[in-house]
Amino acid sequence: MKTIIELLENSVQKYPDNPYILEKKADKYEALTYRQTQEEVFKVAAGLIELGVNKGDRIALISESRTDWVISELGILHAGAICVPLSILLKEGADLKFRLEHSGTRYVIVSGNNAGKIRAVRRELPDLEKLVLLDPDGEYDQDEIFMGDIKRSGEQYLGMNRSKFEERLRSAGPDDYVNICYTSGTTADPKGIILSHRNYTANIEQTLSLMPVPEWWTTLLILPWDHSFAHTVGIYIMMATGASFAAVKSGRSYLDSLKNIPGNIKEIRPVFMLSAPALAKNLRKGIEKGIRDKGAAAEKLFMYGLKIAYTYNGTGWDKGKGLKILLKPLYALFDIILFKKIRASFGGRLKFFFGGAALLDIELQRFFYAIGIPMLQGYGLTEASPVISGNTEERHKLGSSGSVVSMLELKICDDDGRELPAGIKGEIVIRGENVMKGYWKNEKATVETIRDGWLHTGDMGYLDKDGFLYVLGRFKSLLIGDDGEKYSPEGIEETITDRSPYIDQMMLYNNQEKYTTALIVPNREALERWARSKGADLAGIKGKEAVLKEIESVVNKYKPGGEYGDLFPSRWLPAAIAILEEPFSVENGMINSTTKMVRGKVTEHYRETIRYLYTPEAKNIINPLNLEAVGKIFGKE
Repeated sequence: MKTIIELLENSVQKYPDNPYILEKKADKYEALTYRQTQEEVFKVAAGLIELGVNKGDRIALISESRTDWVISELGILHAGAICVPLSILLKEGADLKFRLEHSGTRYVIVSGNNAGKIRAVRRELPDLEKLVLLDPDGEYDQDEIFMGDIKRSGEQYLGMNRSKFEERLRSAGPDDYVNICYTSGTTADPKGIILSHRNYTANIEQTLSLMPVPEWWTTLLILPWDHSFAHTVGIYIMMATGASFAAVKSGRSYLDSLKNIPGNIKEIRPVFMLSAPALAKNLRKGIEKGIRDKGAAAEKLFMYGLKIAYTYNGTGWDKGKGLKILLKPLYALFDIILFKKIRASFGGRLKFFFGGAALLDIELQRFFYAIGIPMLQGYGLTEASPVISGNTEERHKLGSSGSVVSMLELKICDDDGRELPAGIKGEIVIRGENVMKGYWKNEKATVETIRDGWLHTGDMGYLDKDGFLYVLGRFKSLLIGDDGEKYSPEGIEETITDRSPYIDQMMLYNNQEKYTTALIVPNREALERWARSKGADLAGIKGKEAVLKEIESVVNKYKPGGEYGDLFPSRWLPAAIAILEEPFSVENGMINSTTKMVRGKVTEHYRETIRYLYTPEAKNIINPLNLEAVGKIFGKE
């Protein structure tokens, strides 16, 4: 199949009555079959054509995850237009306006919860002609229309102009654009990544070369659907295989919807799920809390079971090999009495998680592997549609990003573009039909990124002797020592924040300096509990000093002589620490819509603080800046 339109047509012919999309609008999930999906898509597409949509027009889509999201995107594509999927986390203002203006969007399909933010900027967008509202409203402005009315006019159009409609369908080609997906804008303005029909269908074929998906499989698609990972591996791969996916029940807000996930998992009983580090951490916290609530004996037994499982499993590649085989009966026992019960809370059918949105701490991977639901790491980026590599049930190494997909060339290159041998780190460079067409209206960035047909990812990594890819982080976020040596900070930051209840966020910094520094956002509630348990008065100077020393002791565990002193090179651990009063967030622009830290914005905002960290006074964590910050955090100035 060369186009998404052909892909849907083929699936309707093969799996007409299979459930495709499941949504819970009231008390239970209801399914839309493949045939019903196509019928709804045709109505939307025909209605858009009747409205005046031409081939190549850009139509933005901003909505919570729901059946209407998929029907709308497929309707846009069947009308020959280009979908511009936007995150619901985008606030009204510059970020939203830039994407709509830059893409030249003519129409916006929007849910009721998000209509207000479009209305707030539409007068500043001369190309924007009409809002298509997914939810009925009391009254509509002259440039607004209800999706139900689009579908009704589409039905009439199909009845009278079927041949013209089919001609529009047949005009779709593999190089026609499907999406303009905007990057999160971690540096400068966000870039619009152009993905074609063949980009998607090629990546579907590539991904399925790693692991087949039987038609009876289903997943609860918990990641935002505008993200390329959920888009390809959820919506389109399930379509290609006759399988099904479900939406998380929508709440009144994004956070409300997240609260529905545990219950929805039990209802859908997914066979696999897509994951991201933030979700993995929350799931682990929930599991551990459930164990703690059963008492000290249960917690002790659980920790011993984990220890056995960690040793037996190894990195997966060496599971049960050598003397590890002796632990198999004991691990099997713990699986029966403990881990199987935990899996039951995920519906009882969950085989694995698949993650690729960001690097996942190996400790988290070991944890989920131990309880029998491996969290298989993959690697990709939107410019590659997005899947490049992945671990599978049959072939995996914890800590790696798995094997490279078939029908894709990958090499590791040095700064001069020379290919490097196995085990040597450099830039990950790829070539294949899944590589984007370029950046929308940004020829300069396109030619910098795609050279001689090769996509330069900007990520550092290496291939081991067994062909497993290890991704070490973005070159733009690398720590650079005064001797030019480079190191990715993400693994250190993730490990320290994951393992300590006292540190919520951390950003390491070193730009050719003699030592590394850190900006730390502490967890106020956890430190208040700690202070109470120690009898420390946070209103007094001694109490503030005690809190700072406790934060410092967490970091010191990873330095030479500490409990985890062999995990990371000591030069990349902070010699000076600044405590921040305000968390990094989407609202202040320091976290993007994919929940990743915007390092450039953090660095710029805290430029003076970072400069202070390179003074002799700042090397002592008990300094005036940190004492003031702690006082403000706890309201004890």
